Amino acid sequence: MSAVVEQPAARPTGPELPRSRFGDLLRSELHRFRSRRFIQVVLVLAVVGWVVATGIALTQHGTPSTAEIARAEQQIDADVAMNEEFRQECLAAADIPAGTSPDQFCGPEQTRADYELSWYLDEAPFDLASTGPTGALGFATLAAVVAALVGATWIGAEWSTRSLVALLFWVPRRMQVLGAKLVVLAGAAVLIGVVAQLGWLAMSAVLRAVVGLDAALPAGFWGDLLQTQARGVLLTVIAALLAFGLTNLVRNTGAALGIAFVYLVIGENLIRGLRPAWQPWLLTENALALVQQGGSTIYTYSDQPDRYGATEQLEYYLGHLQSGVLLGAVTVVVIAVGAVLFARRDLQ
Repeated sequence: MSAVVEQPAARPTGPELPRSRFGDLLRSELHRFRSRRFIQVVLVLAVVGWVVATGIALTQHGTPSTAEIARAEQQIDADVAMNEEFRQECLAAADIPAGTSPDQFCGPEQTRADYELSWYLDEAPFDLASTGPTGALGFATLAAVVAALVGATWIGAEWSTRSLVALLFWVPRRMQVLGAKLVVLAGAAVLIGVVAQLGWLAMSAVLRAVVGLDAALPAGFWGDLLQTQARGVLLTVIAALLAFGLTNLVRNTGAALGIAFVYLVIGENLIRGLRPAWQPWLLTENALALVQQGGSTIYTYSDQPDRYGATEQLEYYLGHLQSGVLLGAVTVVVIAVGAVLFARRDLQ
């Protein structure tokens, strides 16, 4: 009789749970983003605001006659000549202090480009050449505000409803979840910025066609305008990501928006008054310098007056690269700190 050793039956194996891929997570996050009711409301209100702003702008411009425009041009030429005459008298008769340039003491030479036709007309026509960059800057600011609200509520709602914790049961890799949200938000911010700049082009086209100045645009106008608009889109992305990072850091939309309001409205104004030399490090100054054509120049005054009792005016130039690097660095730091805490903190 032989003994037979029976092997235990193999345990039944169920189907292997599929590992979530990053592409699947992106599609899921994109669907969740589109489904946010608050985001939909903000975007609809932005479109309504564009329609209202276009209607108001149409009432602020007129179509003056050729004779009225000619009289305004003559008045501009007369003012330029008069100001230059006063400047020459100042340069000839004034005792310019040592260390002060003639332009600082008597003012720089003025040209026709320093005067706008709208100053001399009761109802000035819309001039795209002079308002194009300014309008692009304004729409970039509005797009940045909208994108910041979207970015803050995008992650803030996840924390308030605790749906972020539930999401981690499906995808336990926290950095992958955070990365997918950042990618979706960055793409949405680019879209918001581009649509905002297209909205400015559409508004300017309507204004120019209805109440515009029939004049040729200067050489290089479109190239400069498109570069300004591209920097406006970049500012929109930075604002969205910075708001996202701050909200993820404090885990509350209201707290994040409150911190941003206190810093931008109160904190920066206090710094401008108490420490004007710190202005090149302020976020709003760098945001303006990033988008504005030619960057931005900050004017401050030295602490010690000269022998005439006057304080020397100091200039600090903020270029596009410097401003972009500073804003980008602040955004990366805020997101990185929030990501580290997100990876280490208990979410229960």
